[in-house]
This record gives sequence, C-alpha cells and structure tokens, in this order.
Amino acid sequence: MTQPHDTEAATNSTFGQKFAKGLALFLPGIFLLGFNLGTGSVTAMAKAGADYGMSLLWAVVASCLCTFFMINLYGRYTLVTGETALQAFRKHIHPAVGLYFIIALTLGVCGSVMGVMGIVAEICYEWSKTVIDGGIAPIYFAASFSALVFFIFWNGKTQFFERSLAVIVAIMSASFLINFFIMMPPPLDIIKGLVPTVPKVASSASGGPLLVIASMVGTTIFSGLFIIRTTLVKEAGWTLKDARTQRNDALVSVSLMFVISAAIMAAAAGTLYVEGLGLSYPSQMITLLEPLAGSFAVTIFAVGIVSAGVSSQFPNVLMLPWLLCDYNDRQRDMTLPKYRIMVFLISLLGLVVPFFGARPVLVMIVSQAFNAVILPLTVLCIFYLSNRKDLMGVHKNTLIPNIVLTLILAFSLFTSFIGVKGVWQLLSA
Repeated sequence: MTQPHDTEAATNSTFGQKFAKGLALFLPGIFLLGFNLGTGSVTAMAKAGADYGMSLLWAVVASCLCTFFMINLYGRYTLVTGETALQAFRKHIHPAVGLYFIIALTLGVCGSVMGVMGIVAEICYEWSKTVIDGGIAPIYFAASFSALVFFIFWNGKTQFFERSLAVIVAIMSASFLINFFIMMPPPLDIIKGLVPTVPKVASSASGGPLLVIASMVGTTIFSGLFIIRTTLVKEAGWTLKDARTQRNDALVSVSLMFVISAAIMAAAAGTLYVEGLGLSYPSQMITLLEPLAGSFAVTIFAVGIVSAGVSSQFPNVLMLPWLLCDYNDRQRDMTLPKYRIMVFLISLLGLVVPFFGARPVLVMIVSQAFNAVILPLTVLCIFYLSNRKDLMGVHKNTLIPNIVLTLILAFSLFTSFIGVKGVWQLLSA
C-alpha cells in the first residue's frame, strides 16, 4: 500500500524535475543576461538617467532590438550549420579572423575584469562607510568577490555555472526593480523617452549625449555576446527543430535586459536628474542617493551593482578558455589544469585597481574601446556567412534581414566613431 508521504514525495520530485527542465530552457539566455549586464551597463544607464532623465530611453530600446536581432541571427546560423561563430570564421573566412576575435575580446575582457571589480569594490567601500566608521578597504571586497567567482568556476560544469549565475541574476533583477518602484520618475517622462531625441546641452558638457548614447550601445550590443551565444546553442544540442526555443530564449534575455536597464536609468532620473546633480561614476550613487532616497534604497542599489558586477565577472574570466575550446573545436573541460591557471590569472586582475589605487572608470572606458572596434567586424562576418547559400541553403538571408544588418552596421560604425573619439578625448584630457 502506497503511503501518503510517498505520494507527496513523488509529486514534489515530479514538480522539481519539471521546474528544472523548464529552467534549463532559459539558462543560455540567463547566462547572456548576466554576461551583458555588468557595472559598465549600470554606469552607462545611471549616467544617462542622471544627466538626461528618461530622454534617452529610446536608445535602450534600439540597442535591445539590435541585440535581439544579432543574437537570433548568430543562433540561427549555428542551428542550421552546427558550427559556432569562431569555427565558422576559421573555416569559411580566414583563421586570422578567429584569432583576431580571440585576442581582441580577451584584451577587452581583461580590462573589464579590472574595471568591474574596481567599481564593485569602490561601491562596497562607500556603502560600508554607512554602517562601519571608516568603512572596509576596497581590496578586501575585491579579494572576496574574486574568490567567490573562482570557487564557482572550480566546479567545472557549465550547468553549474549557468545555475549559479541564474541566482545572481535573479538577485540583481529584483534589486534594480525594487529601486525602480522606490525612485521612479513620472510615468509621462518614461513614455516621452521612447521618442528618439538628442538632448540639447552646452558644448562644454563632459562627453555630451552622443558619447553617452555610444556607451549605452557599446555595453548592450556586445560582440562577445553573439559569439558566446553560438557556443551555448551548440552545447545545448539545439537544431532547427528548436528554432522557436532558441528565439524565445533570446527574447526573454533581451526583454529582461531592457527592463533592468530602464529600471536603472529611471532610478537615477527620478532622483539625481530631478535634483540636477548628474553622475560621473557609480559610487557617487551611494553618497548622492542616501539623502534623497534613504538608506534602504541605497542598500538595495548597492546589492544590485554588486550582483551585476559578479554576474558579468564570471563569464568574463571564462572568456579566454571558452574561446580557445571553441576555435579548436574541443570539448569545454574546465577542470583541465591549463584552463584553471588561465582563469586564476585573469581573476587576479580584479585586484589591480584597488591594490594600486587606479581609476576603475578609466579602466572600463579603455576596455570599451576594444568593443567599439570589434562590433562592425562582427556584423560584417555574420552578413557574409548568413548570405552563403552553400552554408545556409534555404535559410539564406532574405532582403529584409540584409537591410536590417546594413542599418546595424551603419549604426555600429557611427557609435564606434563617437566612442573612440570620446575615449581619446578623455584619455588625452
């Protein structure tokens, strides 16, 4: 005779299996969300909201639409051919193109690892001063979070990576959404922000709205995102019959990307912009927000930034070994000593900014310069590959996707020019 508790246990087990199976469908998208929404995104969106209110919300919409299109196009290429992006670059364009992406993305990621952890440590230091007299030195926070990231990596299994990241992304999302409802601007301002406009400001304004738009685009439409996406699609075992799953996964990822980015912008717009305070770097949010929104909102915002930093740091340290495995078409066994040494050394870069007292925002700006240079080539590569009938067959691009790709290419060249020019001005100032 079946006991009641046996039936209940079986029901719970079935529910758990269904939930795990459902979650697994969206883990690649959650991984991409954690990868893309880091402190660079927080900085760009918060600065946009603090300096220009919600008037640049349209740029977030445009960036997310471009990101969805590119994620879906790169993903579809892998569904049709079974090849990842780097494998395709090596086989069908030139091996040097694949090596270029590995080197450029690795350099950008190394700068990002230093900048991200520097900003996270600085945020935590500022926040700690609100609860402990004098605060806790940034180096301790940087060491703790770097150790956490390396501990998660040590497990070595992609599924464990993705599920750990899903928890961190959930904390980040909840934190920024709570902040949105606490500090949101008038709804009419949010609606007006959907209309494309460029704010008119004095010529002496630092960077100006165009540079802010370029930084927002650069942190959202990230080349590494599309290349890693193909690796995740192939590892998930998806084929053409999973095209809808792939598209829905990308849609969930980009939709959350928009909601969280808009929430960060709105939190800054509803407080700092209203008070005319502006923003230069994230740690200012701690000191400037507290008298405006209270200690609870500041704590929640700090938790969101830390979660964003850790969620992006984790894929960052994995970038080089994953790219090498992808390029050489080898299984991603992250337990191999050579990969663990690579990740350990890259993780140590997170201590550079707090240890040497460097400027984290400057480091982040330099790393973004690499992203600006990579994006146009990323668009050109998928334009070429997705139009080859011998590779794509009946799934070759039609006129509309090619028009969209051309527009994205023009947009990427324009924002890259603005971004590189702005970086040069900041570095030479």
